[in-house]
Amino acid sequence: MTVLFVNGVIYASWGTHVPTIKDKFDLSDAKLSLSMLAVALGGILIMAWAGRWIARVGSASASVKSALLLSLAAFGILLMPQYALLLFWLALYGAMSAVNDVAANSQGAVIEAAFGRPVIGSLHGSFSLGGMCGALVSSGWQAMGWPNQWHLGVVCACCAALIWLTSGWLLPESSAHAHQAAPDAQAAPDAQGAQGAQGDAPVPGQDHALPQALKRKLVVLGCLAFLALIVEGAMYDWSAVYMREVALAGGGFVSAGYAAFSVGMAVGRFSGDPVRAHFSEGALVVASCALSFAGLGLALLLPGVWTALAGFLLCGLGTANIIPVMFSSAGRMALASGGSASNGLAVTTRLAYMGLLIGPVIVGFIAQRFDLRRAIATTPSRLSASAASSRRVFSFGR
Repeated sequence: MTVLFVNGVIYASWGTHVPTIKDKFDLSDAKLSLSMLAVALGGILIMAWAGRWIARVGSASASVKSALLLSLAAFGILLMPQYALLLFWLALYGAMSAVNDVAANSQGAVIEAAFGRPVIGSLHGSFSLGGMCGALVSSGWQAMGWPNQWHLGVVCACCAALIWLTSGWLLPESSAHAHQAAPDAQAAPDAQGAQGAQGDAPVPGQDHALPQALKRKLVVLGCLAFLALIVEGAMYDWSAVYMREVALAGGGFVSAGYAAFSVGMAVGRFSGDPVRAHFSEGALVVASCALSFAGLGLALLLPGVWTALAGFLLCGLGTANIIPVMFSSAGRMALASGGSASNGLAVTTRLAYMGLLIGPVIVGFIAQRFDLRRAIATTPSRLSASAASSRRVFSFGR
């Protein structure tokens, strides 16, 4: 939870400074989207290598090392004197963020296997809580008029210290293997159902081939997750610009849109497990997409400061459980076929996280052609596609 909390804090701190970057280099929306593309490319290019490196050094060590490097990379963003150097540094930041994300989720699989119960909701909720805290700190810092460079420096130093102090509590892969070897551990996935699917931690050197028919289903699921994460990525990187240029917010309220979205995400994810226990996955995704759609509609149709904040809050609350449900379903499908949950998740998450990285870029290029309000208005179509397909897709695993 600490690793993902720090990731969320740093992600928010960079996201709330997108307007700062825009002003510093006098960028158009299209050129600003290139900086987000640099982040995306850095993450995508390193993803395949990251998996092999994490498997070699272990998720615990990789989580700590990548978090420290992520703190250093984020600190340097506002120190770049030229736009070309900024693009290079943002690619480095994107790479470190992607490695840390993969390492933290791999550690989450180890923890679930060792504990014998699901923790995915709390882990993802911790990232959202970190985003909320990071945005609130940024709002206060900007309201006080303190230098932006010192903001990222202080935040990144605190994050690095927090990781260092708590690193001893991360678990080695052997903890998961010991739990899997216990007689009662073999029954845990069946007892947990969809929510426990991710407890099947991979054993190093062991590769469970997935049937081609299952791979196709997992790719479809990954495509739907890709669409949902486009919306999430757009909120992370463009909400501050929207608050300033469309909602005409001033001072600390520029970062409040990101904070409102993160509050909704945190509340939705920490309360997600009991909600999932009472609703089918297809119905929950449809309801979540509808709530996100309504929140975006409120923020776009009535772009005042308070209506935008309310809309982003509802959007975060609706978006919160879409990805955890899809990832859980991917793991369960793999288990039902006799493979490992981690292999099933690998197929889905590769596609899904591209949406988080590419979404802000898509919004930026549309904003350059039209305007930011219309650009963000294109994102609900992705929610509609996910909602329309969810029932049939999730029936694969039943």
